[in-house]
Amino acid sequence: MNKLFAFPLVAAVLALSACAKPAADESKLVVAATAVPHAEILQVVKPLLEKEGVKLDVRVFNDYVQPNDQLVQKQVDANYFQTEPYLKAYNADRKTDLVTVTGVHIEPFGAYSRRFKSLAELPNGADVVIPNDPSNNSRALILLDKAGVIKLKDPSNALSTQRDITENPKQLKFRELDSAMLPRVLDQVDLALINTNYALDAGLNPTKDALAIESSDSPYVNFLVARPDNKDDARVQKLAKALNSPEVKAFIEQKYKGAVLPAF
Repeated sequence: MNKLFAFPLVAAVLALSACAKPAADESKLVVAATAVPHAEILQVVKPLLEKEGVKLDVRVFNDYVQPNDQLVQKQVDANYFQTEPYLKAYNADRKTDLVTVTGVHIEPFGAYSRRFKSLAELPNGADVVIPNDPSNNSRALILLDKAGVIKLKDPSNALSTQRDITENPKQLKFRELDSAMLPRVLDQVDLALINTNYALDAGLNPTKDALAIESSDSPYVNFLVARPDNKDDARVQKLAKALNSPEVKAFIEQKYKGAVLPAF
């Protein structure tokens, strides 16, 4: 082929390819979530959104970092797995600006043991594991303060750390692990402070198995989260409305029987 004509031909092929590229599905909404209860609740929402012309694509993760990372990177449109204190800590650490859209449910945080039937039975020097992220780390310590096991300098401080423990009469030995790992080490420790989504996923019943559990007025509501540039997107707002619907409230109450509570 004469090189003189090669470049126009290539340009024409590229132009045709660009024209042939299928348009993005503007009815699709991609949401990142952890498996239980978030993805289960989103399955209830799917048919509600279909009636509104929105195709919900739920992508399940087993950690608390990727759902936010992927939202920042615009790999997903929203996520549903976290509390506002956790989101604030993430934004502060990563210099991001993800925003809450609507609160959906509360998962009362619990303390669990395979070895003891009450917190009073914990021996001196007991091995206690708690989450390693700032929000849930503090949440675990605040629960133990309210249960009378330790004392914190300020139990109302949502970012309390081990440095804020003023009294530890049993000389508990704290170790910090990734939240997803806590149910897996429950048989190997004296006490584990576990997020309810991971407790449910591991077959624990928070209302029956927890030695201590947050009350129903817990401030740790789980939110639908988006970016500033898409929080007002019609699809995101339709999802928010569906998550606060009577159908979702009834599902939460019937499915989880107090282990998860509607926040609306």
